[in-house]
Amino acid sequence: MTGAETGRGEPGRPEAAAPRDPVDMSLLTLLGLGADEDAVYRLLVDRPDSEPAALAGPVSGPEAARVLDSLVERGLASASRPDADGTVRYRAASPVLALGPFLESRRSALHRVESLVGDLTERHRAAQSHASGAPVEVLSGPAAIRRRLLTMQRQARTEVCTLVPARHVPAVLSFEDNHQEVDSEMMDRGVTVRSVVEREWLEHPETAAVLASCVAQGQHISVTDRLPIKLAIVDRRVALLPLDPEREAEPVALVVHRTGLLAALVSLFEEHFEKGWRLSVSGTEEEHEAPVAAIDRQIVALLHVGLTDAAIARQLGMGHRTVQRRLHALMDEVGAATRFQLGWYAARAGWLPDIADNSGAPEGS
Repeated sequence: MTGAETGRGEPGRPEAAAPRDPVDMSLLTLLGLGADEDAVYRLLVDRPDSEPAALAGPVSGPEAARVLDSLVERGLASASRPDADGTVRYRAASPVLALGPFLESRRSALHRVESLVGDLTERHRAAQSHASGAPVEVLSGPAAIRRRLLTMQRQARTEVCTLVPARHVPAVLSFEDNHQEVDSEMMDRGVTVRSVVEREWLEHPETAAVLASCVAQGQHISVTDRLPIKLAIVDRRVALLPLDPEREAEPVALVVHRTGLLAALVSLFEEHFEKGWRLSVSGTEEEHEAPVAAIDRQIVALLHVGLTDAAIARQLGMGHRTVQRRLHALMDEVGAATRFQLGWYAARAGWLPDIADNSGAPEGS
């Protein structure tokens, strides 16, 4: 039987590559290779240590040398030292190592394009809804809700207001996500960010640290015991809120445009913002400029927003008894008989300048 009949090539030569689907012939061009580079690299994979003349099938002889030099320059092939007769032989680099960076670059670009398409989709939906005059839109699914919220915040011009209850259900957008992805960018654009959060967030060091970072950047955060619903309002012209806050399956949200309902939601936010206690970053001043040590200012600030001694100890990495001892020392120093009096004195004495204007006394004292 002949070599063709047995499926074997000629002695001393590798077996011929199986015929390829014509659609596959230019796939490498999707990674940024030229058509000639694609063809010559494929030949090199099957024919290591080839001379330019042996690769003249897809391209002409002189053109093959130019393409080979381009492959070497891009790290897709290597060239040997010239033989005695001056012949240079070429070998293909490993496809995984050589093409991997090209593939990763294209994958990253596609992810950016996918994100842009999602953003454009939400902008198109919002524009169509606004043009039609519909007062309320319905969004279904976490991806759609997340895209709309991010789009609303990125389009904010003057102010973003949020109510953030401590619901124990999967969050469409977490504190950490929003802070890293959007909040800093909004602050850089001069957008005012005001939020009302439930006190429970401050009892967890991770979220407490994120909130402290937000305040340090200039955000205005008010702390309260309970909030009725999660809510985001942008420029007092559009709001986003869950249709069913307790729904743990596929979430559904409402987008509310300029209506009486939006005015009611703005009023709801303002009421809770004014009733809450302003969160401040304490301990930033030098100790010789303050009447109390920095750590004591932090303890009093956390006490002022209603945290228990145990929660304060966890957040500051201190012992429970250490917190109690320092509080008793502060009370003795200022002559306060109760923690209520200590909080009142702290606000009046300027220990907590950012919350000195709040009326009343700290809850939970």
